[in-house]
Order: sequence, then structure tokens, then C-alpha cells
Amino acid sequence: MATKTSHRVSTQSTPLVTRTKMVWGALVGAMLVVGGGLTLLNGGSPGGAVNGLALTPLAQTTGATSLESVFNTRQTLDTQRWQAIVIHDSGRPVGTPESVRASHKAMGLNGLGYHFLVGNGAGMDAGAIHVGYRWLDQTPGAHVAGVNGDAYNAASVGICLIGDGDRRSFDESQLRSAARLVATVADRLDIPTSAVLLHSELAETSSPGRLFPRAAFLELVESFRD
Repeated sequence: MATKTSHRVSTQSTPLVTRTKMVWGALVGAMLVVGGGLTLLNGGSPGGAVNGLALTPLAQTTGATSLESVFNTRQTLDTQRWQAIVIHDSGRPVGTPESVRASHKAMGLNGLGYHFLVGNGAGMDAGAIHVGYRWLDQTPGAHVAGVNGDAYNAASVGICLIGDGDRRSFDESQLRSAARLVATVADRLDIPTSAVLLHSELAETSSPGRLFPRAAFLELVESFRD
């Protein structure tokens, strides 16, 4: 989980929360089955906690097919596990895989809690993608807070944009790269765009922030989908 997930207050409207609960109502059953009652917030292999894969900035790429390398995972891609994608921000204007990992380890997690990080030009190149060990090993994330966090972490892909969406807008190339990543992963896993959700729709947090352009981002995701 990002460092601000426990204290940021959600700014989403009641209709949005209601709609989101309806979407997740259709997914929670599958998530609970996948979760198998495990305690997932500290999941993953200890040896993978410091490993990851860096991809070059994708702002200038021509399509989502340039991201096919994210499916070269160490463990076989678990197409049945992943039911949704959750978008976060890191809560800080500057960040790297190392700094976010260190923050998560200080919180008691077994390394980076997200499956992917997307850089904003401050610490990571704008649009650069870090593929975390949890994705490479196809293990549950540790990115969704709240009473239903275990179920969501078991079956949702966590993508974090470096930055603080409550204080400043996101870099355009960062958003485009994140949208291509979401589209690529969603297409391969047959995840509908309606199951691409913000952390603030699932927990008492404003992440990815009030300045995150939700509608425009989802439109961009749709434009990149097959």
C-alpha cells in the first residue's frame, strides 16, 4: 500500500461509490475463491522482494503491443486469478522502485506492494515502467487497504503512478504509458474497462488523488484496447 492509504479521505461522490460497489459485488465472490482465506498483505516469495524489471519510457511507442514483454513472467501467467486492475498514486512527488520498496518494507510488507510502478520524471523517467516481483512471480499484491483488502489484493493488479495526485497533475506521458499498460494487461486477462478502478473507490483514501483525470484516463485505456 502507498504510504498515504491509511489517512487520505476519499473525495468520490456517492453515485460513484454506489456504482463501484455494484461492479465489485460481481467480482468479490471470485476474489474470495482465489484468495482461499489466505493472509495476503505480506504475500510473495522473500527472494523476490528485491527483484523487478525496468522498461523504458513508452510515451513514444505506437501501441500496446510494445508492452508484450510484461507477460514474460517468471511464473506462468495466472489468467484465472486476475479479475480487476486498481490504480494508485505513490503520495509523493518523487519516487523510484527502491524508495517505494523501502517505504513498504518499513510498513512491514515483504517488498514492493504494487505489481507495477509508472514514473513521472522525478526519480523514474516519465512513462518508464517498473515491473514488480509480485507480477513476475504472479503473487497477490499488497496495495488495497480496508476490510476487504485481502480479497482485492488476491485478484487485482496494482498499478501505481509516482506522484501526489492531490497536489499536482500527472505527467501526460506518464498517463499515456499507464493507460497503455492497463489496456495491454486488461486485453490479455480479459478484464473489462469497468473493472479498472481507483483505490479511492475501494478504501478510505483519495489515491490516486483528486487531480487524477479518471474519465479521460479510462477513455484513453479504451482507445488503446484491441
